[in-house]
Amino acid sequence: MADLQRVGIDLAERSYDILIGPGLLGAADSYDGLPRAEHALIVSNPTVAALYGDRLAAALGCRYPKLLRLELPEGEAHKDWPSLNRIFDALLAAGCDRKTLLFALGGGVVGDITGFAAACYMRGVPFVQVPTTLLAQVDSSVGGKTAINHPLGKNMIGAFHQPLRVVADLDVLDSLPPREVAAGLAEIIKYGPIADGAFLGWIEEHLAALQALDKPALAYAVKRSCEIKAAIVGRDERESGLRAILNFGHTFGHAIEAGLGYGAWLHGEAVGCGMVMAADLSCRLGLVEAGYAERLRRLIERAGLPVRAPALGAERYLELMRLDKKAEAGAIRFVVLEAPGRGAMREAPEPMVRAVIEAHSA
Repeated sequence: MADLQRVGIDLAERSYDILIGPGLLGAADSYDGLPRAEHALIVSNPTVAALYGDRLAAALGCRYPKLLRLELPEGEAHKDWPSLNRIFDALLAAGCDRKTLLFALGGGVVGDITGFAAACYMRGVPFVQVPTTLLAQVDSSVGGKTAINHPLGKNMIGAFHQPLRVVADLDVLDSLPPREVAAGLAEIIKYGPIADGAFLGWIEEHLAALQALDKPALAYAVKRSCEIKAAIVGRDERESGLRAILNFGHTFGHAIEAGLGYGAWLHGEAVGCGMVMAADLSCRLGLVEAGYAERLRRLIERAGLPVRAPALGAERYLELMRLDKKAEAGAIRFVVLEAPGRGAMREAPEPMVRAVIEAHSA
């Protein structure tokens, strides 16, 4: 394919490629080189399955004699144990063995829960990510983090389990509503302040094209985002240090999602607002200038994302953030901007965190 771009993640025997381009989902050669098996299972949700399920099944049909399909309930609220068990039920009922491949056809919820099921079933079976949202293509489908939510915290139950391949078809983004596009832009924007200042400037210049789903702009944004994430994951697969910077905005953002109830805000919306708060915290810590934090806030607002957090109260925010996976011995740790284009992990004085919450709560 002339427009195909490829980004590799170097993880020794767990290395794999991210394929990026138009028309990939239904192209049989997108799946060349994957292991053959008697069974495969496509996991999706009703909306995505209606749009793309038959197309993916047709591309896979000749490879897997017993191709199964499962639709899970839609939304972050259903990234839970009952949905996970539905995958196990389908696999066990069909007599699937440990060579069975799972295909995650959908956004971040489907990708996370399918990957976690693959990590657990028979102590690990292979899976492939076929992300259908912008957010999933630039973030959640890449890197092997899989999880379900717990009522007390987002993504608290999961495993690291790398996919065999990521197939990011840019054409499927045409079906996204503007709110989902904006949510994906949040994760694209994130890569600039933590790792690539020039990319942040490029996003500012090309934001309108990205919002209009211009294919050349999308191709570059998805590829550059995946390159940055691949480089970080290749150095720190299990988030023992460097990889944590990919969570810029997520400590505040996850608290927003859990505090409001999963699904009230999209993940990217919560991350966008969380980045505004984290940039302000970085400024208060004396790490970046106020003008840089304001520059980031303006870009996030232009992208159609919320820049005011819900009024949950400082105590509730702190309670939820203490359950964040980056917390240690009850101390909340934040991804902050050590300098423009460079993220880092820091603790912050509680009064300062309270001040940030109060300054940005609606």
